[in-house]
Amino acid sequence: MEFNAVYHQASDNYCYPLNEDELIINIKTGYDVKSVSIILGDPFAAGILGGGEHWDGKKEPIIYKKRLKNQIWWTTTVRPEYKRLKYYFELQTGEESWFYFEDGFVSSEQMHLEGRSRQCFVFPWMNPCDVPRTPAWVNDTVWYQIFPDRFCNGDPSNDPENVVLWREHGSVTNEECFGGDLAGITDKLDYLQNLGINGLYLTPINEAPSNHKYDTTDYTKIDPRFGDEETFKHLVKEAHKRGIRVMLDGVFNHSGYYFAPWQDVLAKGPESEYYDWFMINEWPFDKNGQAAKKKQYYTFAFFDSMPKINTNNPKVRKYFVDICANWVENYGIDGIRLDVANEVSHRFCKELHARVKEINPDIYILGEIWHNALPWLRGDEFDAVMNYPLGQSIKDFWIDKSLTNEDFEYTINRCYTSYMQQTNDVLFNLLDSHDTKRLRSDVKNLDEYFAQIAVLFAMPGSPCIYYGTEIAMEGSYDPDCRRCMPWSDIEAGKYAERSRIISTLIHLRRQEPLLKSRNFHFPNDYAAYRRVIQFQKVDFPDCYVEVLINCCEEDVEVVPQGEILLEYADRILALSEDAARAVSESLGDAGEIRLCLRSSAVLVSNVLKDFIHEHPHVSFSISSEPKGCDLLIDSVSSAYDIPDNAHLLMTEEICLAVSSSHPLAHTGHISVEQMMDEKFIDLADTPCLLYTSDAADE
Repeated sequence: MEFNAVYHQASDNYCYPLNEDELIINIKTGYDVKSVSIILGDPFAAGILGGGEHWDGKKEPIIYKKRLKNQIWWTTTVRPEYKRLKYYFELQTGEESWFYFEDGFVSSEQMHLEGRSRQCFVFPWMNPCDVPRTPAWVNDTVWYQIFPDRFCNGDPSNDPENVVLWREHGSVTNEECFGGDLAGITDKLDYLQNLGINGLYLTPINEAPSNHKYDTTDYTKIDPRFGDEETFKHLVKEAHKRGIRVMLDGVFNHSGYYFAPWQDVLAKGPESEYYDWFMINEWPFDKNGQAAKKKQYYTFAFFDSMPKINTNNPKVRKYFVDICANWVENYGIDGIRLDVANEVSHRFCKELHARVKEINPDIYILGEIWHNALPWLRGDEFDAVMNYPLGQSIKDFWIDKSLTNEDFEYTINRCYTSYMQQTNDVLFNLLDSHDTKRLRSDVKNLDEYFAQIAVLFAMPGSPCIYYGTEIAMEGSYDPDCRRCMPWSDIEAGKYAERSRIISTLIHLRRQEPLLKSRNFHFPNDYAAYRRVIQFQKVDFPDCYVEVLINCCEEDVEVVPQGEILLEYADRILALSEDAARAVSESLGDAGEIRLCLRSSAVLVSNVLKDFIHEHPHVSFSISSEPKGCDLLIDSVSSAYDIPDNAHLLMTEEICLAVSSSHPLAHTGHISVEQMMDEKFIDLADTPCLLYTSDAADE
């Protein structure tokens, strides 16, 4: 066995509570391992630890797995009765079995040695306050990132003295200010709502001399070139009216050169009360722009004008946590994004989390971290990070033509096995931003451009598009990726088709729950076509949405099932339309259908919802009593003789799925009473009938 490929720990993304009752357990192995079982039980099932007890756990197979490049990720969900767990693993290759404990591997022969020590893995206690909790609304959100100075100028009266004319085409510089402001964003909220956007992420809006505002002068003020406090409150209010949430950008790793405490340090040196607000090593400073490189004080990158804030200082932490608390309480914002979040102290992040979550438990805290960020994602700092690894993986597949659909599967699985499921649900997914080259500048083919966005929108988490993505706006690296929004061309309809495609994808994402699902399956039906992306978003028990994108040079033949569905789709739709028309005509301008429902409510709602929408003059009265009804929907046993005036709608099967070691596994007959306490029961082999009230009365 490839021992060096096997890894598990009873913490972090390998073992964690999904909620107060369920524990997720993951283990990584090499491809030589063909099956994995977990042997588990309560730590005290045989007595107090160290008391010479003989502990035996219950063996359960681990079924679910994901393929990585060189390893397999096995995952299972268990429900510890007493919220604690002791366990180890059995790993089987084709020829041998090994047992994996916290202190290493044990052979089958060693397992039978009397008195041989074995250190099991232990999850000591599923404490409710330690369960990672992330805001559920984020998974339903499609974000739109705005760089305010370049989005829309809604109030020319607050333009800076050095404002330049709005430039709808061509490059821009970092020194230019174009007058975009908060009023302009408010003016375009209807545009964003029609697009389908329900989340706004704004780059910094606090007072700063630059157009980008990452060099903050005053954290307590809105930059007057963008508006004022009331302007921003109005923006948030109007956004909320339209179901759009708002997230602000917090720059707490460094300040701007003109931040008052830094100016005090420059004036007074070590005598300044703010001297230890910054990461200073020596005084005086080099005044020729070399202080950072000489390590006289630390900065963002090597910019002397952006001194690094000392978030180890309790006064500093309180100052900036108070700033964020005010944003949440006073402005009513829904999220905070932390710039350069991996360089801010963990203690600051923990205090920020505790404070703002106390004000609004549903606030979204997002960190800008470009690499694996697990240390910040344990439930007491950030809800999520900007998922740059996912975006790069998607783009790489189109850039590197040597990559296959298997490579795509490996890299996607890597992105979603790095963190806990709660985090995966709210990851901030993006393909470009104000810090990167625009997607359109890397992708010249529009079909490929929209295909990449389609993949992004089918991923777990929360997708974000950068302003202008909806029109395939171009732009190279900073500052070219921060061009002005071409509103004249947009309003003239020049990009209507591009916007329509993006809007369709956004609305599809928001309306189809499965596209947001964390559950992936890669069926590999197109193995002959090495660059066809195929994956399914799955929900229990048999519901799924399939994403299929052809990245090959040649055409791809759709699998037979798809051809069959395509062939019958129009006929099915036509039949339903004919039925609706016939019922409508028979009822005239008004009428009622008396329906007796004794089967699946989900089925009925799916069958009737479109009809009700199209024919509002027709009403339905639904009852469980068959007498006097026009139609009866009922379920019967498979032995039932279907009457002539009945129509078979569907057939379900009932099966009880249990492990081979379960007490019910070998029971010939299972009563309803025996099933009452079971956790997973799937329905089946039950015809569902639609028939007239005459049969119902009988």
